[in-house]
Amino acid sequence: MDFTEEQMMRYSRHIILPEVGGKGQAKIAKAKVFIVGAGGLGCPVGYYLTAAGVGTIGIIDNDTVELSNLQRQIAHNVNTIGMAKVESAKKTFGALNPDVNIVAIQDRISKDNIMDLIKDYDIVVDGSDNFPTRYLINDACVMAGKPLVSGAILRFEGQVTTMMPKDGPCYRCLFEEPPPAGLVPSCQEAGVLGVITGIVGGLQATEVLKLILGKGDLLKGELLIYDALKTTFRKVKVPKNPACPVCGENPTITELIDYSSGDYCTT
Repeated sequence: MDFTEEQMMRYSRHIILPEVGGKGQAKIAKAKVFIVGAGGLGCPVGYYLTAAGVGTIGIIDNDTVELSNLQRQIAHNVNTIGMAKVESAKKTFGALNPDVNIVAIQDRISKDNIMDLIKDYDIVVDGSDNFPTRYLINDACVMAGKPLVSGAILRFEGQVTTMMPKDGPCYRCLFEEPPPAGLVPSCQEAGVLGVITGIVGGLQATEVLKLILGKGDLLKGELLIYDALKTTFRKVKVPKNPACPVCGENPTITELIDYSSGDYCTT
């Protein structure tokens, strides 16, 4: 891939890295990444992947920008309040780097559309804020053979892990079933320190770039937990579960389940 003089200047700090170079930057430029959520995590992930020059970034969200979002959702601002989050994010990312093709999808992800949405992308990033969506994304990525970089935040903590198709555990190996509704509070109910979203989202973007470049050690089979109050990171090993209902030796979940509808059938 031939870069223009302007692109050489834009990506110069990448290109001088031996682990990236021109060939690595060309890989980044050809990559396609799908982000679920244009909120606290999707904003920094999308921002840094746009800055890095990822060729195509798809982003889906069905919400509109509200004033309470601006404490942490850095792709939005007071001038985009009331605008669809994906359009606000597209506007912000496009202003940062016009090289990147931003595909904005204002919709709710569901078992009926997710396979079509992710089929043309290389990597999926989960920036969702609820368990039904998180499990749906995991199951779809296992079935489609797509790498998944998952992040979660609450109060002063964040978690990140990377799941590789047919190589290591999936999200259900860690938590087989979603918790009962109301058991785990949402950020709206419990709050979140705004900057946590940037730290976790930055870690997710880093995992994506490592995947694209084929460099470094991924968080495969590991859950990285960040505690802001203690300023600590710790890793928890996550073994692959041979009896996992989705990625195990004899999966019992062979069709996507919409947990938000109460359909918990695993046939």
